[in-house]
Amino acid sequence: MGKKVKKEAEPPPQDVFDPLSVESKKAATVVLMLQSPEEEVLAKACEALYKFAEKGDENKGALLGFGAVASLAKLISHEEKTVRRNATMAFGVMAAHSDVRKQMRKLDVIPSVIARLAPEEDVVIHEFASLCLAYMSVEYANKVKIFEQDGLEPLIQLLSSPDPDVKKNSVECIYNLVQDFQSRAAVRELNGIPPLLGLLKSEYSIIQQLALKTLITITNDTEARVAFRENQGPGQMIALLEIKNNNNNKKPVLKIVDNHIKESSPITMIRKEMAGALQQLGSWVKKRSQEEHARAYRTLCSIGYHPSEIRKLLHEQEVEKTLITLLAVDNDGVKTAASQAVAVMCENLASKDVLRKQGIPLLVQLLNSANEEVKEAAALALANLTNASPINACAVFEAEGVEPLINLLTAKRDGAIANAATVLTNMATQEAVRSSIQSHGIMHVIVEPLRSSNSVVLSKIALTVASVACDAGARSEFMNAGGLELLVKLLLSNNEDVRRNACWAVFVCASDEPTATELCRLSALDILQEINMSVSRKNYFSKATLIKLLDNNLSYKYSFLGYLSASDITSDGFYDLGQVKVIESKQKK
Repeated sequence: MGKKVKKEAEPPPQDVFDPLSVESKKAATVVLMLQSPEEEVLAKACEALYKFAEKGDENKGALLGFGAVASLAKLISHEEKTVRRNATMAFGVMAAHSDVRKQMRKLDVIPSVIARLAPEEDVVIHEFASLCLAYMSVEYANKVKIFEQDGLEPLIQLLSSPDPDVKKNSVECIYNLVQDFQSRAAVRELNGIPPLLGLLKSEYSIIQQLALKTLITITNDTEARVAFRENQGPGQMIALLEIKNNNNNKKPVLKIVDNHIKESSPITMIRKEMAGALQQLGSWVKKRSQEEHARAYRTLCSIGYHPSEIRKLLHEQEVEKTLITLLAVDNDGVKTAASQAVAVMCENLASKDVLRKQGIPLLVQLLNSANEEVKEAAALALANLTNASPINACAVFEAEGVEPLINLLTAKRDGAIANAATVLTNMATQEAVRSSIQSHGIMHVIVEPLRSSNSVVLSKIALTVASVACDAGARSEFMNAGGLELLVKLLLSNNEDVRRNACWAVFVCASDEPTATELCRLSALDILQEINMSVSRKNYFSKATLIKLLDNNLSYKYSFLGYLSASDITSDGFYDLGQVKVIESKQKK
């Protein structure tokens, strides 16, 4: 056999560059590689920059300085899938840096990023493109751009993605966008509510919370609430409340329910649906812990801002029973909220009747609470319950409410003082109750609140003085306690309600000669005359009070007018003071 000759390898073509493996430890060098025409180089460079940027903000800032943003902005639209994916990954991570976002906005990258949300794109591209938009949508200018470039529709479609990261990024971006009313309307028009409701079934709490926050904002709009109901939203909210170990979602769920029970739609079926949901809420609250009770209080507070027909519907759903139950809960936040809800439900007369038997005794007990907010809210509820309701006023008396109400006149909170004064005023219309109020020393206690700087307190306290100073003994006690001087000062108030109610109180106090004389000595006569000469300050009571003062102090009347009428009968002690200078009858403004 002959010897085999080894075949020599053919030399490579002279115009082909030999493969070269490059290893770089400098980010700036890798950024330069983004200019390469080779797809493999681009893909590896983008992947390396993604890993580098992911390590922290300092690295993101460094890449911005190296000019990586402009190059990546082009590569996210590259025709090769791997390059496009890796560039989008780097771009999405870098968008967390505020300065990077500014550069992105200058480069007008939002249309290209939105294009990456197309259904045919890879799920990884969806994840990081939506992440980029979530970061970008924090700034108002970017929100506008995303909306103008029709970014909402693909984001809503991605809410149904099988990937949880895509869902989370998309719903976060939508939440940022719906802070603007145009985007809220667009979400509804694009049928975005069903997929948002679908996210509530996610196993990831962050996705649930973002979906709930988005729904809270969207359902502030009437038309969105209609769509929410059409998609069985209220029922899903109640179902969420029933889930154990779901405390983080309770508060937003209650806020959404709150948005809906404010609905004033005339459609009876819708109103009944929401009232039924509230009744379910009431049943849920009864079964829960004290902590969960506290999470319900904001919703209960909002009951009072519904139209009267909704309050009527709530009454038909026996909501008062739920509120009575909550008044007895060992949680100050719930007691406060339940009391406030009772206060506003009292605008329905039938509710007043229901709340009388069990509600009033519980509210009276709350007046002795160590919590100032609880006392204020309970007094507010009692004020509304006793308004134009003598039977409820008597119920407060029978529940031994006089003493705690009088004690509340020296409370720390102005609202508590004003509310307590209102209840006492309502109760004093009953003579037997008024006598009890007087016997508890109210004429001394009521003096201190007359020093308040709060106009609401002064107005309410003046009314209380007028309601309890109906006999000579009470007036004498009030005068001896120094109350008349403070009352006269209120005639000078610039607040119309305070001035009017002070005139009424002075009118009542001027019912006998001793107090009328003291009021005149305190210059009440002069002040009233000035008030009556002013077009803007006079009122019905100022005129009547001036006449009352003169009728019960004939010496002053004669000195003031220069004559007595045929019905005026003088007695021992009448004397001529001499002519008092009468203010000119020129009207003042």
